[in-house]
Amino acid sequence: MSETPRSTGAPAHQNVTFPSGGTTAHGYLALPPAGRGPGVIVIQEWWGLTDHIADVTERLAKEGFVALAPDLYGGNVAHESSEALRMMQELPVERGVELLSGAVDHLLAMDEVTSDSVGSVGFCMGGGFVLQQAATDPRVRAAVPFYGGIPGDGPDFSGLKAQIQGHYGERDDSIPLDYLASLGETIREQSGITPEFHVYPAGHAFFNDGRPEAHDPESSALAWRRTVEFLHAQLG
Repeated sequence: MSETPRSTGAPAHQNVTFPSGGTTAHGYLALPPAGRGPGVIVIQEWWGLTDHIADVTERLAKEGFVALAPDLYGGNVAHESSEALRMMQELPVERGVELLSGAVDHLLAMDEVTSDSVGSVGFCMGGGFVLQQAATDPRVRAAVPFYGGIPGDGPDFSGLKAQIQGHYGERDDSIPLDYLASLGETIREQSGITPEFHVYPAGHAFFNDGRPEAHDPESSALAWRRTVEFLHAQLG
């Protein structure tokens, strides 16, 4: 990893490298103004580690968290949906979870991280990975999927330790409300944990202010406030 950024009264941020999954992984790290805080992983949409994801990472740092967005595509960013779909399909779920586990290792090894567990926030593809990761890694204690589903039967949630707060759009055709209800029931039955799912009068990707055709400012503001409060409550 390169030199840790220093606090200057505002969030410090930089690109970092760290060992993960038998390789050298890359990511975007942001420290809070105080220089220390609980750790949070930020998981990209299917587009890659975009400016939007970097901005979310910095926003979390401003709220007091040490935030790390691991780059699951190795530096590639999609500009067309067909390209994004291809790159997502070329990333096996197991490999993605492995890389995310390395990112958790890295966060928890940092002196700047004050928590002994982490939060995980993800969007679209990353929202699905939030749930996949939380199901398999007990170090994730706060899981926040934004419009993320799980393909197929999904993971076994019996080992889940994280509380879950999800954010979904009622006009999101990719995540129907009946699917969301079924997902919540599966999580409850397997883990005993009742997820807190919020539904907004919005469509898919409503939080992404880099996509004006999808962004819903009011829903985004409410979802963000809930997310920050939830992460602080779960991580301290």
